[in-house]
Amino acid sequence: MKNMNFPYLKLVVLLCCFLVIAACGYRFIPDGEAIDKSIQQIFVDVFINKTSEANIENSFRTAFIDRVSQGRRFKLAESPGEADAILRGSIESLTAAALSLQATSLAAEDRITVVLSLTLEAQNPKNVLWANSSFSGAQDYIIGNNLSVAQANRKNALIKLSNDTAERAYRLMMSGF
Repeated sequence: MKNMNFPYLKLVVLLCCFLVIAACGYRFIPDGEAIDKSIQQIFVDVFINKTSEANIENSFRTAFIDRVSQGRRFKLAESPGEADAILRGSIESLTAAALSLQATSLAAEDRITVVLSLTLEAQNPKNVLWANSSFSGAQDYIIGNNLSVAQANRKNALIKLSNDTAERAYRLMMSGF
């Protein structure tokens, strides 16, 4: 049998793959289709801090404000009165646990775990668009032997945790999960 050359075979296979992906509605980036298009402006309310960690609510609120600002779907409202929806949050718990130990049985690395309660609520009419009462995240950091280094590492870990948590929550809100 002769070696048959199908110059269009690759093109047909590629076109079929594209049609299958397009037909199933797959999107690479969630664009907020789960949220009503009339919701254009979001206000990120002050977060409630139910932990003993001072000012942690500011880090999380700032992370959520930054994430909403980076997205193309919503504009950030300057006040609740201007907003179509309000994102409310409370930090329910913040715990640290030793992840690894040094030879002296002191912690060498810690893991910080946060649990948030988050609600995105439409203003007119008032209804909950998305909510999660036990949204959690974790971040590891090295303690080391120096107290000032350990404190700086913890602070940086909390900032990274707040940014990562805001990113995950935003993606879940946009995709409707």
